Order: sequence, then structure tokens, then C-alpha cells
Amino acid sequence: MSLWKRIGGLFAKPQPPAAEKSMLQLSPGDICEVSLVTYEVTGRVNNRGRNAVVLTLRDGSRISYLHIEEREQLLYSLYQPIDGRLDNPSEVPATMELDDRTYYLEEEYDGYVAVTGQTPFMNGGNQHVWQYQSDDFHLLRIEWHNGRFMLYEGEKVLSGDVRVIRAS
Repeated sequence: MSLWKRIGGLFAKPQPPAAEKSMLQLSPGDICEVSLVTYEVTGRVNNRGRNAVVLTLRDGSRISYLHIEEREQLLYSLYQPIDGRLDNPSEVPATMELDDRTYYLEEEYDGYVAVTGQTPFMNGGNQHVWQYQSDDFHLLRIEWHNGRFMLYEGEKVLSGDVRVIRAS
């Protein structure tokens, strides 16, 4: 190594550290922790129009879904799939009753989604979503995509209970 390279190395700026991924940027293969449970991300459904993502999370044989939406701050909701059936997207009611709990429609929207990895819907396209909340703060989410319904029951998660462990 020449003397000039050594002197130049003394004054060179160090390389900035790579920016860490946020929860909104996770993709299949990454590892995260939600409410002290470690999950592997196996799928991702991204709705760019709402700046929202639904991550498919696997903990052993159990599958959960983490809905992340960036508004004034990041909002997190953890869902479990439930059995149920609806026939027509135009007939989804504004009030749903499941297991002696009444859910009220809070939000209804649709938009184009991009799909990566293992998700309930294997290809992107237009998705319609209904989000409900009960008086005791339980959540219900209904998705309709490519002629298929998926129903989820869940709860909100504090942002301090969610963190990235390893991101590729």
C-alpha cells in the first residue's frame, strides 16, 4: 500500500451503516417479534394506496396475520383466521355477531394489492376489505379477493410490543 493511500485512508469518511428495515418493509424470510412471540414472515400483502401491509407470520405450525398501517403513526393489529362464509361482497352487513360479540363496521375500502410469498391469496389484484370493532375492542377483518372471502378475528397491538429481529 502506498503512502498516499494510507494518508487518504485517514481522512476518508467511513461508510454509513445500512438502514434497518422497518416493520412495513419486512418480506418473506425475515424474523420479527410480536407480543413476546417470535415469528417468521412467510408472506406479504402490500396495499400501496393505503401504505398498509398484512404479513403472514408463522410460529411453528400456527399462522397469524399482522396488519400494519402507517397513518400519523404505525398501527398494528394481530389476527387469527376464523371459519366462516359470506356469499356476496355486496351483501356484507354493517353489523356482525359472532360468539355473542357484536362487531360494528369501522372502515371499508378497496385497492390494488401486491402479493409476495405464502398468503391466503396467491396473486395480486383488487382487494376489498371490511374492518370491524366490537365495544370491548376486539377486531374483525373480512377480505374479498379474486372471488374468495377470508375472515379474521384479532386485537390491536401496542407499537412497543412489535420489533424486527432479523431482516434480510
